[in-house]
Amino acid sequence: MGGEFDWTVIWKYREALWDGMLTSLKLFAIALAGGIFFGTLLALARLSSWKALSLPAAGFVNLIRAIPFIMAIFWFYFLTPMIVSKFTGQQGEAVGPFTSAVVAFIMVESAYYSEIIRAGIQSIPRGQPAAAYALGMTYWQSMGHIVLPQAFRNMLPVMLTQAVILFQDTSLVYVVALKDFLGAASKAGQLTGRIVELYLFVAVVFFILCFAASWGVKRLQARLAVAR
Repeated sequence: MGGEFDWTVIWKYREALWDGMLTSLKLFAIALAGGIFFGTLLALARLSSWKALSLPAAGFVNLIRAIPFIMAIFWFYFLTPMIVSKFTGQQGEAVGPFTSAVVAFIMVESAYYSEIIRAGIQSIPRGQPAAAYALGMTYWQSMGHIVLPQAFRNMLPVMLTQAVILFQDTSLVYVVALKDFLGAASKAGQLTGRIVELYLFVAVVFFILCFAASWGVKRLQARLAVAR
């Protein structure tokens, strides 16, 4: 059965596959940075004593975590033109696949990272920010100089594990016809009729990258445990 496979198709479409991988990595990097940034803001909002901040933040996080990831991508790609048309009376332009994917990924990842960061902040003893206030620091100074640096160190392994999951989830953008790594392989497979070889290649690449990243996270977690 192995002789029936034609692995030369991978080399033939190597440029398209590489372009797809770059698209996946670009989406991953933007979503990771945006997710951590907005996730931090959401975490601080949820921990705020102001109900005007904590309640909307909690509602957003609970809503996003309760819906399928693909649904979030669909919202921005298919529903945005309809919403624009309804409120303006003009035909809304379709959101591009990459833009809709970036917005959806940042929105979803910020909800998940907010819970990770919130747990990390709550793991810091309350006496430390209280001591910072006693020294004359403001809330934001205590967060920036004392609480958040320790919190990020404590939750770094969990954040990196979520990053691995994020990279795996980038393959979901096929639903909006974005030519990521999986999309490029699927297109090449349809053109050549060698879909099995290309899907196997994609699976092997994802396995190697994610396994290596997971192994690195475990090593980092063990090193941090020893340092404590």
